[in-house]
Amino acid sequence: MQLNDIFIHHVFFWLKNPESREDKVNLIDGLQELSAVKTIKDFHIGEPADTDRDVIERTYSISWCVLFANAADQESYQTDPIHLEFIEKRSHLWSRVAVFDSTDALPF
Repeated sequence: MQLNDIFIHHVFFWLKNPESREDKVNLIDGLQELSAVKTIKDFHIGEPADTDRDVIERTYSISWCVLFANAADQESYQTDPIHLEFIEKRSHLWSRVAVFDSTDALPF
């Protein structure tokens, strides 16, 4: 199913202590709380799949894929108090974060 007219915000977290179940659960709990932001249409919390090909990035700990109706809703999310609290309470858990934002490709 093609998703159209949507803004995708995909965040990858590398935990400082990737073997810590407690840290992983803490981050996942925080992402569940973060899902309460009103502009979020849908979300997925994931971890690396058990796939093994040269092109697959599997070094991250947790991914957070969020769907917004548009770029303005995503911008609003960035300053939402729930998002700011998530960063304040949980940023000590990760050593690195990578974000990939995408919108619909223009037709050719």
